[in-house]
Amino acid sequence: MQKKNINNWLNKWLILSFLISVIFTKINCPSVSRAYPIFAQQNYENPREATGRIVCANCHLAKKAVDIEVPQSVLPNTVFEAVVKIPYDMQIKQVLANGKRGGLNVGAVLILPEGFELAPPDRIPTETKEKLNKLSFQNYRPETKNIIVIGPIPGKRYSEIVFPILSPDPSTDKEAHFLKYPIYVGANRGRGQIYPDGSKSNNTVYNASITGRITKIIRKEKKGGYEITIKEASEGREVIDIIPPGPELIVSEGESIKVDQPLTNNPNVGGFGQEEAEIVLQDPLRIQGLLLFFASVVLAQIFLVLKKKQFEKVQLAEMNF
Repeated sequence: MQKKNINNWLNKWLILSFLISVIFTKINCPSVSRAYPIFAQQNYENPREATGRIVCANCHLAKKAVDIEVPQSVLPNTVFEAVVKIPYDMQIKQVLANGKRGGLNVGAVLILPEGFELAPPDRIPTETKEKLNKLSFQNYRPETKNIIVIGPIPGKRYSEIVFPILSPDPSTDKEAHFLKYPIYVGANRGRGQIYPDGSKSNNTVYNASITGRITKIIRKEKKGGYEITIKEASEGREVIDIIPPGPELIVSEGESIKVDQPLTNNPNVGGFGQEEAEIVLQDPLRIQGLLLFFASVVLAQIFLVLKKKQFEKVQLAEMNF
């Protein structure tokens, strides 16, 4: 009986140890399948570098267009829309992590001025909620409410993303002022070419590691990809370059190659772009003063016309007299 209890205890301990090791691995060794913007959030305190470059460009190497539309000016404590447009050909397919082809995902980071933030659900107008179509936004970090990220989401459905933004109120927020502010946006379509640890994804070109001759090419049937054996010309040593599933070979056995010469095509069809816009936090008193000025100008014009008519009547009466 005692021996049986010991065996049961050992079995439970082994199972518990296995679960702990799995959890530890997931936390400390994240899988490369984890998608943006997690990579940026984990590795960069601020997504915009001092040079103005948004850090997503470190992994998404191809340059693509992006556009942002915001109102020219907004009143304090009001909700407005920032529309980010990510144009691309909807018919193209990208290489997925398993080497197969699939639709492009999109993602975006919106960097707002201090004080601006994502509008709370109860403040978002019904019309804007319909445009959101169940999108889920998050802050870049819990303490940075002015930096909003989203993605990955299906590009075919969300090539145009509407961000509901709440403007600050200088009467309650002493850090906010009635000024012109810049807004920065970065957006990508498709997967990146480099992971934050410096390793390549399968969505990029693979090059030869040495100069020599290709002696053998083995195609992996189960997982996909290739093993390319290259024999160095000078020392005669052999090096095996591993090509993951996705890129297609552009070399063959017996071919002489040089170091850094492409072994595959470039399967990437996506890219990253960044843009900026300006918005004015408008003081309502300025608007009221401007309207009052316009009203006074209109009234002055009316009085001038009336005075002119009165003068013409008097002058005509004097002439008849």
